[in-house]
Amino acid sequence: MDCMNSFNPEIQELIKKLEHYCAYQERCHEDVRQKMHQLNVPYSQRDELVVHLIENNYLNEERFAIAFARGKHRIKLWGKQRISNELKFRNISSRIINTAIKELSDQEYYDNFSCLAEKIWQQTTESNLLLKKKKCTEFLLRKGYETSLVYDKIHELESTL
Repeated sequence: MDCMNSFNPEIQELIKKLEHYCAYQERCHEDVRQKMHQLNVPYSQRDELVVHLIENNYLNEERFAIAFARGKHRIKLWGKQRISNELKFRNISSRIINTAIKELSDQEYYDNFSCLAEKIWQQTTESNLLLKKKKCTEFLLRKGYETSLVYDKIHELESTL
C-alpha cells in the first residue's frame, strides 16, 4: 500500500516537492523544517511528513553530515572544528558529528591543511614577521583547524625563512 494515499491531494503535492528537495541534495532535518515553513505546510502534518521522508530514505542526518563534512573540507578547505561547529548549528547530534569527522581521511586532511597553510604563507605580503605569523595563524584558525596543528605549521614555515 502506498503511504502517500493516506494524505489529501494538497499534502501529496507537498510530499512530492519535499521529496524532490531532499533528492536534489542531502538535507538535514533543520533544512526540511525551514522548507516546510516556506511551503506553509500545516504544523499538524510536519512530523508525519518528516517520518515519511525518513522511512523512504529521502532524509538521513548521518548521510547528510558525512556529505557535508567531506564537501566543506574538500571544496572550502574547512578544518574539523569549523565543520563540527556548523553541524552543531544545524542541530546535528554529537554522535553523528563524530562519525562524519572520522570519515575524513587523515592523510587528505593534513595534505589539504598543509597546502592551504603554505599558500596563505606565500600570499601574505606582510614584512613584519610577527604580523605575518599572526595573520596566517588567525586565517587558519578561522578555517577551523586545530590550534596545535596551526602553531606547528606556522613554526615550520617560519623556520624556512
